[in-house]
Amino acid sequence: MGEVLNPRWRRVVLKLSGEAFADASGYSIDGDVVFRVAREIVEVRQELNVDIACVVGGGNIWRGLTGAGAGMDPAQADYMGMLATVINALALQDALERLEQPTRVMTALSISQVAEPYIRRRAIRHLEKGRVVILAGGTGNPFFTTDTTAALRAAEIDAEAVLKGTHGGVDGVYTADPKLDATATRLETITYMDVLNRGLRVMDSTAITFCMDNRLPIVVFDLLASGNVRRVLLGEEGIGTLVG
Repeated sequence: MGEVLNPRWRRVVLKLSGEAFADASGYSIDGDVVFRVAREIVEVRQELNVDIACVVGGGNIWRGLTGAGAGMDPAQADYMGMLATVINALALQDALERLEQPTRVMTALSISQVAEPYIRRRAIRHLEKGRVVILAGGTGNPFFTTDTTAALRAAEIDAEAVLKGTHGGVDGVYTADPKLDATATRLETITYMDVLNRGLRVMDSTAITFCMDNRLPIVVFDLLASGNVRRVLLGEEGIGTLVG
């Protein structure tokens, strides 16, 4: 008999930053990285029987804040960012389907030629049928980040946790910026209020407050370390930071 694996949660939203998909230049899409992330998603989907919805960012292609900082209309810049998330979602869908994982891309913006519109009950049905659902286009509204999208969609589809995948070697929430302060230490757990009061850059304050109000735990972890999605779901010690 094989080992019985009991994941902490049976349905999760995995938040993927666009920057994690970037190539060495910090822009565009690194196909190898996307495929590696896809393979991890497929493995935990099959081995642990966990429902996974992914919310993707678009920062490797376009950041709304960059456009607004250059004098562009902020709402227009954010809509451009939402379109960038659709490009990343299609790249992730392609990688997942090359691994024979049934997948659906659903968008908050209407782009019917390449993706389904986001409809809550349909998204839940896809998950129940074993499909990975990729949620793109943010909330469909400017001025909201994809962190907030992840929190909102998690509550809508009855997910039990938000897994916030980081990149750049940061593997959780620290007492200070570990890249600037050598004495910074990683926190195993932290409360929502501590994150807000200390101004820690976990997710934006709207997303943190929403998760707190809806009792959604958040795990911040290094997405690009091999096997970490599985370790987080199995509750292994020393992986990431639990915000709750």
